[in-house]
Amino acid sequence: MQLKSYIKFLFKSQNQHGLHSPFVYELVTNCFYDKRKYPEYKLLDDYRNDLLKNHNTIKVTDFGAGSRVFTSNDRRISAIARNVGIPKKRARFLFRLVNYLKCKNMLELGTSLGIGAASLGANKESILVSIEGCPQTANVAREQLRKFDFNNVELKVGEFEEILTKFIISDKNKKEVSGPWTDSNQQSTYSKNPGTFDLIYFDGHHTKEATLKYFYQLLPTAHNDSVFVFDDIHWSPGMEAAWEEIKSHPEVRVTIDTFFLGLVFFRKQQAKQHFKIRL
Repeated sequence: MQLKSYIKFLFKSQNQHGLHSPFVYELVTNCFYDKRKYPEYKLLDDYRNDLLKNHNTIKVTDFGAGSRVFTSNDRRISAIARNVGIPKKRARFLFRLVNYLKCKNMLELGTSLGIGAASLGANKESILVSIEGCPQTANVAREQLRKFDFNNVELKVGEFEEILTKFIISDKNKKEVSGPWTDSNQQSTYSKNPGTFDLIYFDGHHTKEATLKYFYQLLPTAHNDSVFVFDDIHWSPGMEAAWEEIKSHPEVRVTIDTFFLGLVFFRKQQAKQHFKIRL
C-alpha cells in the first residue's frame, strides 16, 4: 500500500520551483532544503547512536495501530531505535522546522524513545511537553533525555485521552485552554502562553479514528501561526482518509504532504492551498 502511494506521490510532488505561495516558497527554500550543518545535528546523532548501543529488553505496551516490524511486545531498545524511531533525515527536518518557525511552546503525542522529542527540543529556547502511553518506553526516554540535558522537555506518562482531558480543558468559543500544565506531583515547565501551542507533533496512534479525535480535540489550541505535524499520513487507507478530512477542515488553510509527514497551517491570510513537496 505504501509503495503504491509513494509512487503516486512522486508523480504529483514538486520542489520549491513553481510554488505560487510566498510563505510556502520561503519555508521550502529556507527550511526544507536548508543545507547548513547545524551543531545540533551531532547532538541528535549522539542521542540516536547511544540508543542503538542499548541492547536491554523492555516490554512495550502498544496503544496504537500495532507494529509492522515486531511480533512480540518484548523488544530490545536498540531494535526499537533502529526500526521505529524516526530516521535521521526526518529528525533533522523537525529541528529545522522548529528553528525556522521559532516555535516556543510545543506538544508531542507519542514519545517512544524520545528521538522525536530530542529533535523538537534541540532548540533549547523551546519548551516541549511529550506524552507517552507505555511506562517502560517512557522510562527509557526520560533517562535518555536527562542524559543528554534536554531540560526543556517534560515527559508525561499515560493514555493520550486521559492526559489531554486532564490538562487541556478547551473552550472552543474562546479558542484557548486552561493551564498551566501541572499535576499533583510536578510543577510543569510549560508556562508561556499555556492556551496555545506553536507546534503539535502527532506521532502516536496511527489510525483514522485516533488521528481525527486528537486533531479535533487539539484544534482549539492552535493560533494563526501554529503548525500541526502528522506522522505517517500514508501509513494506511485509514490514515490517508484522516489526512483528507483534515485538509478539508475550514480552519485549515495550507497543507504540505511530504509523504511521511503532513504539515498543517492555519494562517488566515493565506488562500486555501494543498502542496505535495519532496523533502
